[in-house]
Amino acid sequence: MKFSVKNQVIVNIRWMIRRDMPEIIGIEQASFDYCWSEEDFSKHLSRRNCVAYVAECREKIVGYLVYELNKNNLTILNLAVHLDWRWKSVGTQMINKLIVKLDGKRRRVIKINVRETNLSAQLFLRQKCFLAQSIKRGFYSDSGEDAYVMEYRLIDDQDW
Repeated sequence: MKFSVKNQVIVNIRWMIRRDMPEIIGIEQASFDYCWSEEDFSKHLSRRNCVAYVAECREKIVGYLVYELNKNNLTILNLAVHLDWRWKSVGTQMINKLIVKLDGKRRRVIKINVRETNLSAQLFLRQKCFLAQSIKRGFYSDSGEDAYVMEYRLIDDQDW
């Protein structure tokens, strides 16, 4: 599946800071029917193994990614791109930054749970070489929806 990159933009990806929260909450609310609150972000980010990035372009936050650093994998907890900046490679650049964190020894997998109804996320992740590995039935307590567990696996010559 090929997509046009003529509208591609280059973003600066940096650590999320507290003053980013109003813009992040705006993107979150525009992106999802069931949103994280500021309290949800704070709860996750107060954990020692949780990390968050923002993507900036022209001093505006255009996307964010929250992930968990686990012993054997990275788990994406939340990822969104501002509606006006979608299909401009913002999400790709954030995913690529995360892929670089894989070390080829211990951490070789990135996992994400995706709502069964979030077809655009499934297609985006599939384009980034994530594959559905399993289904978590009734995973989302707010809607009762199932979640697809999608994984990106780092492969090397030994895997062939």
